[in-house]
Amino acid sequence: MNSDQTDDRASAAASPFRSGPSARDEAPQFVLPLVARIERSAPPARTDALETAARAVLTMLADQRSVGGGEWAQAMRDWQDARIRKVVRRARGAEWRRAEALPGITVTGKSAEVRVFPPVPLDGWPRDLARLQVSGTDLDDPEPPPPADPTAPVLWLNPDLGMSAGKAMAQTGHAAQLAWWELTDKDRTAWRDAGFPLSVRPAAPSHWTTLTTCGLPLVRDAGFTEVAPGSSTVVADHPSLRRPPLPGAGGGGGRDAGPPPSGRRALS
Repeated sequence: MNSDQTDDRASAAASPFRSGPSARDEAPQFVLPLVARIERSAPPARTDALETAARAVLTMLADQRSVGGGEWAQAMRDWQDARIRKVVRRARGAEWRRAEALPGITVTGKSAEVRVFPPVPLDGWPRDLARLQVSGTDLDDPEPPPPADPTAPVLWLNPDLGMSAGKAMAQTGHAAQLAWWELTDKDRTAWRDAGFPLSVRPAAPSHWTTLTTCGLPLVRDAGFTEVAPGSSTVVADHPSLRRPPLPGAGGGGGRDAGPPPSGRRALS
């Protein structure tokens, strides 16, 4: 399964992303389902699918039904109080139409369509989602994507990891969520009102070490599928989170994004 978690070094004892045992394991476990539309005759481009999945996660986090007294708010709180899991499945034809009939949000990219659903119990998926396949999400880019816009958020992929599209979609969703948690309310609103612009690109090998040590939100995988436990998979490079290096800091940092403080939890 493309069920992935992240790890927060800064607040390991309380983090919903911690890969080791924690009190969060005692809570009922939930998962955020994402379904990608992959028709045989017209599959989406890989990069567009990754970017659309990240925007789908952000759209769910920002939706009024997900916060306060909204109809999805309790499920979102239960999900964030336990492990943060996301699972990507694929659908086509009648499968996609059945998925669209369930409560959720469809986000459309240039060629990709991804529907995100409110969290469900880990062992209690709706039947029409549970029957969908996890495999078959291998996608390609017909043409190399253009360089990322440096003035907009970029989710940088680890260049040394070969992840399937489904796995990478879950990971970019994690990275987008970490960035969302780190932003101020003002920056969140501006990002939402702009339509959540972002790019997903593989980092240059020479740039990856800098990205992972400069204090930007960093996704670390729990190692359930495809990559080794603790692998760094994605860095969320949002312009509002960039910090100039402190004098004498040598470019290092220490700010992996963690769970939202209790006062901001309802916003997630």
